[in-house]
Amino acid sequence: MPSFPPVQSVQRAFVLLRELNKQRVATIADLHARTGLPKPTIVRLLETLIADGYVASDKRLGGYQVTSQVTTLASGFHGSPMVIEAARPWAIDLTRRLKWPVSVALLAGDAVAVRFSTIPDSPVSPFHATINMRLSLVSRGLGRAYLAWCPRAERDLLVRMLETSQDPEDHPPDLHAVVRNLVRTVRARGFAERDPSTEPMSSSTVAMPIMADGRVLATVGLTYFRSAVPRSKLIEQIVQPLKEARVRIEESIAAMKTR
Repeated sequence: MPSFPPVQSVQRAFVLLRELNKQRVATIADLHARTGLPKPTIVRLLETLIADGYVASDKRLGGYQVTSQVTTLASGFHGSPMVIEAARPWAIDLTRRLKWPVSVALLAGDAVAVRFSTIPDSPVSPFHATINMRLSLVSRGLGRAYLAWCPRAERDLLVRMLETSQDPEDHPPDLHAVVRNLVRTVRARGFAERDPSTEPMSSSTVAMPIMADGRVLATVGLTYFRSAVPRSKLIEQIVQPLKEARVRIEESIAAMKTR
């Protein structure tokens, strides 16, 4: 909770700026109708935004419009933080319901790295901490999900990078054959799993891609103890709930892009 009340003038400025950003040109009457802000307030805020270079008054078109200066407000924000922002509530909700920890991983060179985890919310996590943990694209569930669903050209590049990797997990006897089989089987199942011969063998991870515009933004996975989830119950207890969460995450990302 904030330690002080929000500054209303700042809130109103952002309301106005968001509305201007939706319109090619907007008049004071348009902005009043769309925001409900008093016209004198709109005028004062517009003059301030004009003075700071975020808004321009276009007399020829009879209204106001944002300038290229507004792009500087997003210069520190990239796709990765948006994925984490979208995934966080759904991952936490999934852990609260199933108790198992959920992780979101992003591509990091020739591997993926965990950037968000609900381990603190899980009473039965197989791991104490995983943030920034590097996970192989070849042997780990979160990595396999990325490799299986990324575009062919990207996958070919990643395989070339894996050929020079120093991680033993990245070097099965025939890397290219393993990747081809991995892509085929993972896509057919609709989810990836950690290689059962990879430690810790007492647990496993089911993972899926978080997609947008035909590319993999991240992967989301749920880790569980093998002894607690019979193989016959895997789809019902793990795969289906994770799939539903992934769909919600992708819907949240789409909504964020239209805001």
